[in-house]
Amino acid sequence: MRNLITDVRGVLVGQAHDAQAATGVTVALFERPTVASVAILGGAPGTRDTSLLEPEMTVEHIDAIVLSGGSAWGLSAADGVMAWLAGQGRGFPIGPLRVPIVPQAILFDLLNGGDKPWTKGTTEPPYRRLGALAAEAAALDVELGTAGAGFGATTQNLKGGIGSASARAATGVVGALVAVNAVGTATIGDGQHFWAAPYEQAGEFGGHGWPAAIAPEDLDLRFKGGTGQNTTIALVATDAVLTKAQCKRLALAAHDGLARALRPAHGALDGDVVFAAATGRSGAPSDAFALTELCTTAADVLARAVARGVHAATALPFPGAKPAWRDRFGG
Repeated sequence: MRNLITDVRGVLVGQAHDAQAATGVTVALFERPTVASVAILGGAPGTRDTSLLEPEMTVEHIDAIVLSGGSAWGLSAADGVMAWLAGQGRGFPIGPLRVPIVPQAILFDLLNGGDKPWTKGTTEPPYRRLGALAAEAAALDVELGTAGAGFGATTQNLKGGIGSASARAATGVVGALVAVNAVGTATIGDGQHFWAAPYEQAGEFGGHGWPAAIAPEDLDLRFKGGTGQNTTIALVATDAVLTKAQCKRLALAAHDGLARALRPAHGALDGDVVFAAATGRSGAPSDAFALTELCTTAADVLARAVARGVHAATALPFPGAKPAWRDRFGG
């Protein structure tokens, strides 16, 4: 167990970024077609091919999930991933053709100090290229913090980033992958403590636990910048055997992890999205009780992944950039 989403058999992760632009792409690549669904609880999502993940829709399996920076420009990352998958002969069979199925969600990282000339129409966005590079790089190791879709991510008070975590349940391993770009905070008040502290395992984000007390001002809502400059996007996966409808339930329950780790979550101008996938590699089907355990575990690991993403991040080298947790509170 690496304490990463790649502990789920059948899941690989690749990432690519543009440091000058301060943006990037993260791809979860499935080794074989995989059952998946999605739950969107933010009020302003940016997504691609998510409708087909609803349980009543025809397509049963997907090839990859893309998380990307770039706001709406970032949606072209899936084009690069599709092109790479097509080169591997992957995709939904239609006659002699195969069409790779690659749902995606994006976050807003346009005002983090990076140089993004495509927002003025002077160049092509880099996301198709970054998507292909990320797919090509897919492996078991996952860099946390300032990487991939989390490269340009921020929270209200600290640098955001890519987080991941995993845990075992009775019918399989559950893992989470998240790009933390929250409108609020992952930490309590002005201190080093994470809202996700009760779920921490083996000091994975500092081992500081709860503060001695939570003051009334620690519960004040804190918002980042102007409206719409945020969104946290995630994938939870398991190697248990689930139906598409059960994956939908898993995605819905995993949103509890965002609510436990971020204050606030699911806002009117957030695009908070959680995908859920089941590779089936454990061979263990899940009844209602086993599914409930998987759902609870998914929420726990997603909360932990959020804190790990912030804890591991490094600050961007731009004037006015948000400090990293490590800059504020040490190693």
